[in-house]
Amino acid sequence: MRIFMKYFLIALVCFFSLIRVHAQEQNLIQLSGMVMTDQDGEPKGLPFAEIAILNSPRGTYSDGKGFFSLAVQKRDTVVFQYIGYKSAWFVVPDSLSSDRYTLFQILTKDTIFLPQTVIYPWPRKEFFKQEFLAMDVTDKLADIAATNLAQERIRSLMSSTPADGRESSSLYLRQQAQNYYYMGQLRPMPILSPLAWIEFFKAWQRGDFKRKK
Repeated sequence: MRIFMKYFLIALVCFFSLIRVHAQEQNLIQLSGMVMTDQDGEPKGLPFAEIAILNSPRGTYSDGKGFFSLAVQKRDTVVFQYIGYKSAWFVVPDSLSSDRYTLFQILTKDTIFLPQTVIYPWPRKEFFKQEFLAMDVTDKLADIAATNLAQERIRSLMSSTPADGRESSSLYLRQQAQNYYYMGQLRPMPILSPLAWIEFFKAWQRGDFKRKK
């Protein structure tokens, strides 16, 4: 009798657990759409915008064109954030009858006006007239400008100048977006990419594909 009650309780717990999991699956909704902004009267996608569930570790980033896709539950609060733009919130309705929902979220710029600051290369304005009259207006300055604007000079500067903050942050966000996109699954190997083949040959030489005893 005790053994029967033990198995009965285990079966009952499993039954209610399955009902709970099924109910949670029924509440899951695939939220997809675009994060956009109004630029010069035309909508434009915001690349690598942050989309997060409020009070939850779940979230994702939009791709390079502003598209995103995220599994949410009913009554979840979705927060859209982008540097330089005002954050937006969207509450998933609990009256949805479909498991898919499309959303086009528009973000507006968060403009901050700072007091005007004029920087002069002289201690006072009176020095400007003296420096202007003594300025060199010969062809020497034109030759220096032409040298700096030459294509060879520009290519040399491009190869030696490090990336600025905007380029570095854009590269980091692209890498993060790719990692989140392929999270939980194997990333497909680009067959036509020479870099992928180089990594493959390096792994082959290291013996990564050998059977381990």
